[in-house]
Amino acid sequence: MNEPITPELIRKFFYQLYFIVKNSRSEVLDLWLEFSEIFSKMEFSRHALDKLVSLCDFVKFERTNYTKYFTIDKISFIIESMKFLDYDIKNLSEILDYSGFEALIEEILRRNNMKTIKNFRFTDKSDLKYKTKQKRYEIDVIAIRQKVMLVIDAKQWKKRDSYSAINKAANLQLQRVIALRSNPDIFGDLITNVLKTKLSKNRYLPLTILPMMVTFEESGYKLNNKQIPLVSIAQLNSFVQELSRTMECFKTIQVDKVSIQKKIC
Repeated sequence: MNEPITPELIRKFFYQLYFIVKNSRSEVLDLWLEFSEIFSKMEFSRHALDKLVSLCDFVKFERTNYTKYFTIDKISFIIESMKFLDYDIKNLSEILDYSGFEALIEEILRRNNMKTIKNFRFTDKSDLKYKTKQKRYEIDVIAIRQKVMLVIDAKQWKKRDSYSAINKAANLQLQRVIALRSNPDIFGDLITNVLKTKLSKNRYLPLTILPMMVTFEESGYKLNNKQIPLVSIAQLNSFVQELSRTMECFKTIQVDKVSIQKKIC
């Protein structure tokens, strides 16, 4: 007799998946398990397992040659799990390494209709480098929606750091944004890369840039000494959704024009 798919059965499915994912290597974001292995670890009939998989976008069956695999997208699993498990996103994100933490931030932003890019590196070609004594920069996550750009430094610190440490890190993020604005050609290319469009960049200007920190732990502080927002991963979704009415509380930088590089044939 076929087992009915009830809310309790779905919840049980998520709990069993959670312990499988938790015991996997943290750096692996797409987990592949042989079907025989997953079937032995989960207490479901074949029919129920097939039905549960068909209801979820983050798990699927794959076949290579003669072997059938069960695949799990960890990032999507974490977000969907909050509907069924007694864990918040902070607890669930413990199964990720630093790169996975950045990917989780990116996915939350995408689900808020933002265009994103990760691990953006650039070299400061302006005179600012003589003042800062720094030429090369990396930004963990960048997101754009309408005329707002979030420039995010991800900190997967597993303990609550002192205010001085997080304050310093936030000010370094502000320096990255200032360096980025000081290189209009690089900034123009960045907009193209994030938005993935050949339309005129000017339609997105003026662009308001918000430097910010996203942390694993709730620090207890909301702003640093220069009004850079300090947001925990648990708060990120609501922070983005409320941004239209809270933006004026934060340090922002406006960009009114960018360089348009012309290719020489």
